[in-house]
Parts: sequence; structure tokens; C-alpha cells
Amino acid sequence: MKKILFILSLLFISTLAAKAQEEDGDDRIRDKMREYIQLRLKLNKDEADRFTPVFIRYFREWRTALKENRSDRLILQQKVVELRLRYRGEFKEIIGERRSNEVFKRQDDFIQELKTIRQERMRDRQAPRRIRIMID
Repeated sequence: MKKILFILSLLFISTLAAKAQEEDGDDRIRDKMREYIQLRLKLNKDEADRFTPVFIRYFREWRTALKENRSDRLILQQKVVELRLRYRGEFKEIIGERRSNEVFKRQDDFIQELKTIRQERMRDRQAPRRIRIMID
């Protein structure tokens, strides 16, 4: 009985640790994305302070939509468009109409840069293997 409880405890703790690590990664990406967007839109301190909580809410809902609709690409696109339309109004009150539309363009730019960086890292990790194969 003690062994079963011990094993269940280990599984529970490892699940919690994995969940916490995933949330930390999401928070880190969210913060980097927010900084990237704020720099590209040239927000002043007041705008940035008002923009941050709204962006955090938007990011959380966006990530939830991504996770819940992975299997249905069309529904995912619809959810993202609905989110963007809703939050564009909130961003507009803080940073104006032109820049509120640009938030989502900058988000897409950030995601593309992140994908490029990840691809480069994967290539760098695989490069030594290719060299070894050529040598053998």
C-alpha cells in the first residue's frame, strides 16, 4: 500500500512540476512578446502601463484558444479573429486606432521570429550528426 501511495505521489508531483514549467514558459514568452510589441509600437510609459494588463488578458485567452482548438484549424482561426476583434477595441482606447490594429501584426512578426530562432537551433543541434555521418 505504501508503494502505491509513493508512486501516486511521484506521479502527482511530476505532473504539477510539468504544469508549472509550462506556465513559466508561457509567461516568459508572453513577457517577451509584450516587450517586443511595446518597442515596435513605441509606447510611452503611460501607454505601456495601461497596455500591459489588457495584453496579458488577451494573451491568456489566445493561448487557451490555441490549446483548446488544436485539432480544428478553422475553428481556431475563427476564435483568434473573434479575440482580435474584441481586444482591438480595448487596445484602441489605450493606444489609438492605427496602433491597435498594428498590435496583431507585431504579434505575428514575433511568432515568425520565434519560429525562425527555433529552426536555427534545431539545425545547429543536428549539424554535428551530419558531419559525423559524412566522416563515417
